Amino acid sequence: MSLFGFKSEEELEAKKAEVKELESEKNLNQKLGDLEKTYREGMTTLKDLLAPAALKFQSSYFELNGKVARSFFVLAYPRFLSTNWLSFIIHAEGAIDVSMFIYPIDSETILKKLKSKVGEIGSQMAINQEKGQVRDPMLETAYKDVEGLRDALMQGTEKYFRFALYFTIYADDIKELDKNSATLESALGSKLVVTKRAMLQTQAGFNSTLPMGLDELDVANNMNTSPLSTCFPFVSSDLTSNDGILYGINRHNNSLILFDRFAMENANAVIFAKSGAGKSYAVKLEVLRSLMIGTEVIIIDPENEYKHLADAVGGTYLSVSLNSNSRINPFDLPVAIEGENNADVLRSAVVNLLGLFSLMLGKLNPTEEALMDKALWQTYAKKDITENSDFRTVEYPTMNDLVEILQGMVGAESLAQRLTKFTEGTFAGLFNQPTNVVLNNQLVVFSIRDLEDELRPIAMYIVLNHIWNVVRSELKKRILAVDEAWIMMQHEDSARFLFGIAKRGRKYYLGLSTITQDVADFMASPYGKPIVTNSSIQLLLKQSPAAINIIAETFNLTEGEKYLLLESEVGEGIFFAGLKHAAIKIYASYVEDQIITTDPKQLLEIQESQEKIS
Repeated sequence: MSLFGFKSEEELEAKKAEVKELESEKNLNQKLGDLEKTYREGMTTLKDLLAPAALKFQSSYFELNGKVARSFFVLAYPRFLSTNWLSFIIHAEGAIDVSMFIYPIDSETILKKLKSKVGEIGSQMAINQEKGQVRDPMLETAYKDVEGLRDALMQGTEKYFRFALYFTIYADDIKELDKNSATLESALGSKLVVTKRAMLQTQAGFNSTLPMGLDELDVANNMNTSPLSTCFPFVSSDLTSNDGILYGINRHNNSLILFDRFAMENANAVIFAKSGAGKSYAVKLEVLRSLMIGTEVIIIDPENEYKHLADAVGGTYLSVSLNSNSRINPFDLPVAIEGENNADVLRSAVVNLLGLFSLMLGKLNPTEEALMDKALWQTYAKKDITENSDFRTVEYPTMNDLVEILQGMVGAESLAQRLTKFTEGTFAGLFNQPTNVVLNNQLVVFSIRDLEDELRPIAMYIVLNHIWNVVRSELKKRILAVDEAWIMMQHEDSARFLFGIAKRGRKYYLGLSTITQDVADFMASPYGKPIVTNSSIQLLLKQSPAAINIIAETFNLTEGEKYLLLESEVGEGIFFAGLKHAAIKIYASYVEDQIITTDPKQLLEIQESQEKIS
């Protein structure tokens, strides 16, 4: 036997060959491992796609892809927290990351600590009493709190947790970041919530607010179930009241959106939506349900969309056109109500007529406006109408009387000649005859579909003026719906008149509903945004990409709300009522749907079924 324990040289050589083979295999495996490592280093992973291009940490903030950001942690909370106290941060403008870490603590463990704490507090209170010191309200309050928490934990109605809350806010530059930081600290400080900046812990703060579940800051507070539940940030707005009508379903929580528009500071509403999004459907549903509770409704209908509704409920449907028998005299005067006198009514009528003739004749220059003003007063005087007249018994002048006055005035010949188009020419008969329209029904619809495009804004102005005179004369709960309001917003005088109704309607128990699909034209008017701001209720349905930025700017929408309006189905959108708003889905019963539908196919089917029955 050899020195190395091998029996022969052959066995030794065989063993050497085996070792050499093993070493070769090991080297091969190592080479394969190196190649695989090199290959994987060249691959793009999800982590590579999510990682920022640049990240630099400073002592109090960090830089991320051209943005600057800062992290905060909540250090202390007040004794009481109201429900939904955190939602104002969630709904705030600007980018913000919020992370919450909740660590359950075993009730048995915390009960032992609370028992010890009760002993300490009780002992301190007894010592103070023996020394004859004045009672300490803080100790007594702490004693009651601890005992109450012990009872709740023993009964199982409360649980105990450690709770950590962190924020990371982003800005374009350090100046904006400092401003946003101060705003956040001030807003939370007003609720007695103490926050601290993650100084020298910027990386830990950033990691703690990433969606990775890493609590690297580790700054937590003790909380039981009740206060912890108030930190839940996603609490939807509740728009349910005891009065009013059903507008739709709250898509956040499936509750009912029941609301009384007349309970707001004003009863005005605006409805914006693209064509086919369901705005007329929503308006007709509101009209139908408002009629049920005794509200009178007047509608200006540019496309005969409300005729089926008027027929179904026994309303009055008036067609304003050159061939119809419905006539409205723009020179009519309302009866003065309490607090007004005839002089004010007459002066207001002259101002409105000046706006009308600027619309009919084009913008009047100062000389023409002065002549027209003088002629209007003389036209009323011709019929013996003065501030001492009884407006209920007088005979009102017509446009023929105004033309006659203008023809006798020096320098007004051009105005008279231009007005003859409406008294003797193509448009004669429409606006120069006594009024034969009576608003004596709970639902009255004025149709202007058959009017030429040139006459539509003029007709809407005259109809609105007539309605306004009726509204001023008798105080009733009314809704005035103006469909395709952008027609009036194209002209300054008619837009101003519409804004005047929106502003003054509250005094006469009137709610103005402004409906339009052409948001750009509506908001381009200087009176567009004032009408929106003077409307307590706003309904935004599906929007087109071309109009969404204007809508977002007007209503201060978040990116999520913009996306919601772009992706909404028919009859879905956002309902604003004062400071509250919620995503809405408009629902109608089968009977309501048959009355208010705007689908041409469905309307044709209803018409065919009625013909079969008859």
